[in-house]
Amino acid sequence: MSARRVPRLRRLALGVATACLAGATAGLASGPATAGAATAGAAARSRVQATQELVVLLNAHSAHSAPEAGSPRVALVAASRPITGEPTTLPVLARSLAAGGARWLRVLLPGRPNGASGWIEERSTRPSVTAWSIVVDLAARRVKAYSDGVLAKAFPAVVGKPSTPTPTGDFFVEESLRMQAGEPGGPFALALSARSNVLQEFEGGPGQIAIHGRENLGGTLGTAASHGCIRLASASIDWLSTRVGPGTPVAIDAG
Repeated sequence: MSARRVPRLRRLALGVATACLAGATAGLASGPATAGAATAGAAARSRVQATQELVVLLNAHSAHSAPEAGSPRVALVAASRPITGEPTTLPVLARSLAAGGARWLRVLLPGRPNGASGWIEERSTRPSVTAWSIVVDLAARRVKAYSDGVLAKAFPAVVGKPSTPTPTGDFFVEESLRMQAGEPGGPFALALSARSNVLQEFEGGPGQIAIHGRENLGGTLGTAASHGCIRLASASIDWLSTRVGPGTPVAIDAG
């Protein structure tokens, strides 16, 4: 799929070109750690599925703590994403059939707290699926793209520095954006469901984590130098953004 072009990216909404992507002029950390890399790689591979069931929201949905309408509401999920306006697409973790016949889906939720999930009713949704998944290995400072459970590409990356680390856990791509020419972090950005554990907000943005390019930011690939986002070479993020869309699972491992 092709990333959607949006006007000026509205830095306040994503923080891609500010909180998450800043730090290009900060002191760079040393090269990637290698201890335990083989063990981390094996653990990451064990988490990769051949396909991931997705659901596209046709309306806003209340997410509940249990597959029951009377259970506590944990979130209200909008039908579209705030930057691009594209439909909200969520990974499906489980299914349940209620006593009254209503079908429920347990889905990963965007935003804080990181890695949260909730139950939504299946009605007013559309099923989908992806064969793509991403694993970010923070120790090796590499981004690995899998298709049908098989490693397709691996890219060196810039990850979060120790004071503003990239959060770990299971996330997904919320939105796919084509940046304007000259926009910091271009040429593409994959905005993730993850949020910084250090920066609760930055210049009006929510501290959202993204995988994006290095245009007008720089940073040496294979170092820990960002404010939490993951930077790739332009050719790498170009390749990735044309294949990966909203809902794609993203596992970020400490290694």
